[in-house]
Amino acid sequence: MRYRIPIVVGMMVTGNMLWGQTPKLVTSVTAVRTTEPIHIDGVLSESIWQRPGVTQFFQQDPHQGKAVSESTEVWVAYDDKALYIAARMKDSHPDSIIARLSRRDNDVGADFFGVAIDSYHDKRNGFYFVLTAGGTQIDGIEYNDDWSDATWDGVWEAKRTITSEGWNVEMRIPFSQLRFKPSDQYVWGIDFERYIGRKKEGAYLAYTPRDQSGFVSRFPELLGVEHITPPARIEILPYVNERAEYSNPAAADPFNNGSKYTTNVGADIKYGLGSNMILEGSVNPDFGQVEVDPAVVNLSDVETYYSEKRPFFLEGMNIFSFGQGGVNSFWGFNWSSPSIFYSRRIGRAPERSMPSYDYADIPIAVHILGATKITGKVSDGWNVGAIEAVTRREFADIDSAGVKRNLEVEPLTLYSIERIQKDFNDGKQGVGMLFTAANRSFDDMALKSDVNDASYLCGLDGWTALDTGKVYMVSGWAAGSYVEGSHERMINLQRNSAHYFQRPDASYLSVDSNAASLSGYAGRITLNKQKGSVMLNSAFGIVSPGFDCSDLGYFSRTDIINYHIAGGYKWSDPTSWYRYINLYGSYFETMDFGGTPTWRGLWTQMTYQLPNYHTCNIAYDYGFPSFSDFLTRGGPRVKNIPTREWSFDYWTDSRDQYTAELYYYGNTSSGFYNTVSMPMTMRPVSNISISLSPAYTLSIDHAHYIDTYNDASASLTNGLRCIFADLDYKELSAQFRVDWTLRPTLSLQVFVQPFFSAGDFTNYKMLRQSRTLDFVKYGEEGSTIIKTIGSDGSVSYNLSPDGNPDHAVSESNPNFNFVSLRGNAVLRWEYMPGSTLYFVWTQTSSYFDANGDFDFHRTTGLLGNAKPDNIFIIKLSYWISS
Repeated sequence: MRYRIPIVVGMMVTGNMLWGQTPKLVTSVTAVRTTEPIHIDGVLSESIWQRPGVTQFFQQDPHQGKAVSESTEVWVAYDDKALYIAARMKDSHPDSIIARLSRRDNDVGADFFGVAIDSYHDKRNGFYFVLTAGGTQIDGIEYNDDWSDATWDGVWEAKRTITSEGWNVEMRIPFSQLRFKPSDQYVWGIDFERYIGRKKEGAYLAYTPRDQSGFVSRFPELLGVEHITPPARIEILPYVNERAEYSNPAAADPFNNGSKYTTNVGADIKYGLGSNMILEGSVNPDFGQVEVDPAVVNLSDVETYYSEKRPFFLEGMNIFSFGQGGVNSFWGFNWSSPSIFYSRRIGRAPERSMPSYDYADIPIAVHILGATKITGKVSDGWNVGAIEAVTRREFADIDSAGVKRNLEVEPLTLYSIERIQKDFNDGKQGVGMLFTAANRSFDDMALKSDVNDASYLCGLDGWTALDTGKVYMVSGWAAGSYVEGSHERMINLQRNSAHYFQRPDASYLSVDSNAASLSGYAGRITLNKQKGSVMLNSAFGIVSPGFDCSDLGYFSRTDIINYHIAGGYKWSDPTSWYRYINLYGSYFETMDFGGTPTWRGLWTQMTYQLPNYHTCNIAYDYGFPSFSDFLTRGGPRVKNIPTREWSFDYWTDSRDQYTAELYYYGNTSSGFYNTVSMPMTMRPVSNISISLSPAYTLSIDHAHYIDTYNDASASLTNGLRCIFADLDYKELSAQFRVDWTLRPTLSLQVFVQPFFSAGDFTNYKMLRQSRTLDFVKYGEEGSTIIKTIGSDGSVSYNLSPDGNPDHAVSESNPNFNFVSLRGNAVLRWEYMPGSTLYFVWTQTSSYFDANGDFDFHRTTGLLGNAKPDNIFIIKLSYWISS
């Protein structure tokens, strides 16, 4: 229910309250057992809805503490199988009710009614169920008292009717969708929300003052539910998937004739282990993505992070959130926080380094043979979660000069993730542990140089309040990692972009060629002021050089000691010229384990919301001189010159019929970087949403890394010759989306992304001296550069530091133009509750050349040289429940 804005709900109040006064809250709502069948149609004709209901709602926004502006009445009933919610929402202007229709879980600013239920009654977790005036269902989970996650999809019923007096809602929420301990009499937490779109008004049984925190902990109690038995909770979701792929292979490709057809049959199973635990299993799971990842050009040494989109790894995953309990705000300044569990590692692309070949048939992802997930609560309120997944051994076929080979590219792997967590003393303290493991079985020992034999990680996290009112909270976590593998693999791991043990001026590090394992540790502690107008946030974190969670996590850097001290002030009471103003400032610093500062600076930001809900955000920071330990990709340190960064972001109210945003970011480091984007959304009719997000980036980097090679004469750079160049980079892209919702259960989504980029490298140079940003340009000071054009038109450069051809190295021309057009169309029909039919069409095309010149006409014309690949998918699933 709190998917829209950070709001909090609590109790009820009697009588009208004036804006700015504190309502007198009551503490409970009573449910009544129904003795008649309730037909979910939104008509409210049943006798159970004729008794007096809850009528006192209060605004959290726009007029905090004032009674709801339109009459609202809500009832709660139940039987042996389900909880029933009914709401009558009168409206003095029923023709002004915003009844936009959208696909499930998509907020488009329509009027809505929602209920949140803490069936655990732990005052930290819960479920929310929302129905819009257009008939769209939205649901999700609440966790950590303040946060929500819309990725959970329950199976429940809801209908609405719009009348001459307003609109009505009826909901049926099966007890199978909630989790609770068996009891003769139940006490749960509950709250309701009504949102009136044209007024931007959100009203609740209770609200959270703008300078406070907490959400689930404020729920009033739901009483009256008794003598019900938690259901068995058996759900089976069998599916069949037909996939047709049409590509454009080379004419002589022996492995691909341009078409491929596959059929998959499998099932997902959910089984209740007692009343509070759910076991989820998959037999031959379909973990293919329906949505495509956007195109990117990554010119850094850091892996691109992609969000998870597979339902199995989205639903109920909040329990695996690590290190972020208790505190409701985690600020970070140059803090490369490791993600201890990154679910996209399971089923990722094979990682074997392939030999040269003419043709190949390589799997694009590792097939998951099976997976299970357990989530829920055990005795004494411990939250537990576990995931076990097995990925199969994968093989690739390659053809080199007519000689075919079959290579193992991914070993059989078992992944394990275990999680326990518990909070105490009404959420004032909490503690938890997370364990991950990956174990592999190899047939081809040559593959052992590319992936670890095994990896293990164990982490502890927790939080505590420093006062009885939970104004000041401290949260912390610590984790240790251990990986093992062949000597060659450990050497590669120590030298990769996350570790760079080979750095010549990091005296505390060295590559151990005899190592059979690598271990390290990481952790962070955060202090946050949760309430009041004055804001305070501070943190201290470390990532040791040997820490590695790459088998089941995501991280970009190690060898980090980082801290910040930040604060600010919030003007949260609306006036005639603003709704709120937030002003922040901080000092931050990062150093390596040798004590060398790698980044430090001052940052400030102001967020200003106008009375019309338009919002402006302005930020600026200044980076003091420091030293980069990764710019030379494992070579000597390089000076970070003073840097300035700034950003400007202005957006209109996202709930309006037409919305827009203007975002600009720029910095001056070793050149300049500028990017601007302007997302826009149009809702021309009630059931169609059209969005367009054009973006343009222009960057000039005077210190872009090219290569490093050994040179004993390079005494000022630790015996390494580090080559750089100027890079002129331009990127133009747009994301176009259309959501057409024909009915609440039938929708069509279309996504298209054209992407154009060009990189032009000039002025080849070599680093003059470590710990500086001074260069010697090739062709000056006795050095030479010779351009060579091959018979095939390829360009390379012979670079000599002293003019001696024997000391020259050859670098191929890195210039590029990369263009792509990708998109997909998804028709989704929920033909029965929980049962879905998908039709998916995905098309991708791309083209690459080495021109480097961003000529718009020529660049867009390159797409004409690209032949598209097409994938068509039909997937049918059928939900069976006990």
